[in-house]
Amino acid sequence: MLAGDPSEISSRKMRTLHGSLQRIRRLLDVLRGRNIWQGNQISCERIDLGKENARWCVCPTRLSHQSIVYSFGVGEEISFDLALIRQFGVCVHAFDPTPRSIQWVRAQGVVPPEFVFHEYGVADFDGTCQFAPPENPGHVSHSMIRKNDSRHAIPAPVHRLTTIMERLGHDHIDVLKMDIEGAEYGVITDLLSCNIRVDQLLVEFHHRWAEIGVNKTKQAVRELNERGYRIFNVSHNGEEYSFLKMA
Repeated sequence: MLAGDPSEISSRKMRTLHGSLQRIRRLLDVLRGRNIWQGNQISCERIDLGKENARWCVCPTRLSHQSIVYSFGVGEEISFDLALIRQFGVCVHAFDPTPRSIQWVRAQGVVPPEFVFHEYGVADFDGTCQFAPPENPGHVSHSMIRKNDSRHAIPAPVHRLTTIMERLGHDHIDVLKMDIEGAEYGVITDLLSCNIRVDQLLVEFHHRWAEIGVNKTKQAVRELNERGYRIFNVSHNGEEYSFLKMA
C-alpha cells in the first residue's frame, strides 16, 4: 500500500499519468518526423523545480548561494526562478523584453531581492528585433523567429550573451535557462563560438515548429556534445533539455 498524504499520492499519480501521455504523444511525433527520441547521456543527481508545465531539471550538486543564474524568457511564469532562490539562495537574473511580460513582472508586487529582472532579451546580435505575437492571443510568448503576424510585431531590445555578461560583471554562468521561442539555436552557436563558460544549460528546443524542424535540434545537440556538454535530462515531451558541461 502507498503511504503518505492522500492528496500528494493523488498528485503523484496524476503526474505519472501526464508523463505517460506526453511520452506517447512524443513517440507519435517522432514517427511523423516532428520530434526526436533523445535520451540522457550521463547520470547525475537531479531535481525538478517549478510548477507543473513550467518545471526545469537541474543538478543540485553543482549549485550554491554563489551560483550565477540567467533565466531568459520569463513570460508570466517565475516559479522555477523562485524555487531556485528558495532552495539555494542564488541570485537569478531574469530577462524578457516583451511589454506584456514586463507589465506582469511589475504587477507581482514583492518579489525576493535575489530576483533581478532585466527588460531586454538575448540573441546572437546586439540591437533591436521585431517580436511577433503568438497565434493564440491567450498566450504570452512572442517570437523573433516566427512571422505569423508581422503586422502586430513589436520592436524590443536584445543583446548577445557576451554583452550581457559584460554589463553584469560576470565571467561565467552556472545555470543558463532559455525558453526563447526558437531563437535558442543562434544563441547556442554564439555561446560556443565565444567560449562562454556555462556549467548547466537548460533549453527548450522548438523543433515542433515547421519553420525550424528536428534537424536544427539534432545539430545543436551535436555541437554541444562536441564542446563537452552532456544531456542529463530530457522532458517527457522531448522539448526541454538539461546539459552539464563535462570538459
